[in-house]
Amino acid sequence: MEYMILIYADEQLYSDMPEADLAALMAEYGRYAQEMEAAGVLRGGSELAPVHAATTVRLRGGKVVCSDGPFAETKEQLGGYMLIECDNLDEAIKWAARCPSAAQGSIELRPLVHNG
Repeated sequence: MEYMILIYADEQLYSDMPEADLAALMAEYGRYAQEMEAAGVLRGGSELAPVHAATTVRLRGGKVVCSDGPFAETKEQLGGYMLIECDNLDEAIKWAARCPSAAQGSIELRPLVHNG
């Protein structure tokens, strides 16, 4: 079963982080991805650009309405994702809990729906 690990954190935390600490965190993400690759569960993933680069698109009254930024104002922003394939939810939870940002932010784990 495929799951999306959605990584939420306060972007300000990372922009205020000392460069050495940020480098250490990125190295931890590198090890995390390598461990998932070695286990055969990693299918993809990426860091996302900061939330100020987001565009929210809505269709209202038949017209496209775009606004800068995310859909919702929140303390945590979606900063990245990883697509994994695991035998069951328990295995997916174990991988999500190992995500380096789990200690500072929130990790949403959501199964993918395959139609057809």
